[in-house]
Amino acid sequence: MKTFRAGWVAACLFGACGLHAAETWPAWVSWVMDGDTVLLVRPGQTEPVTLRIDGIDAPETCQPGGTASRDAMIRLTHRKAAQVTDLGLDHYGRQVGRLSVEGVDVGSEMVRSGMAWAYRFKTGRGPYAALQRAAEKQKKGVFSASEAAMSPPVFRRFHGACQGIAGQ
Repeated sequence: MKTFRAGWVAACLFGACGLHAAETWPAWVSWVMDGDTVLLVRPGQTEPVTLRIDGIDAPETCQPGGTASRDAMIRLTHRKAAQVTDLGLDHYGRQVGRLSVEGVDVGSEMVRSGMAWAYRFKTGRGPYAALQRAAEKQKKGVFSASEAAMSPPVFRRFHGACQGIAGQ
């Protein structure tokens, strides 16, 4: 599997990276880790694949809105058939792709409902930036609090990862 630089992922979706088109494959969502990561099982396979959903960044489970985001992802995907548009590996070596369940683009729905930020590594802006602006304006999900929602990268900078935080 090829490892793509962050800017290539979007370009590859539109055929501009000079590599073969992104592969699409069926799967079954066996587990939801958080608001932007799921475990999938491919047909005929027994080992799950961890998929980081492209174009979004959900709150850490231990930060405000994190549990609600994870629960929204569970409602959308858990134990359902899915289609994955495989975009390769990110800079951490994680599988990255678009996920569709029952014809719904899961990343788009998570941002539209205010349960995740539109995000792309390094550029900051993801393919769902307009949906995020609308969710902020309508005060949906994590954007409903009276104080400004703290994006996951900022949260991690101040608080670190959730591991070892009380209540986890």
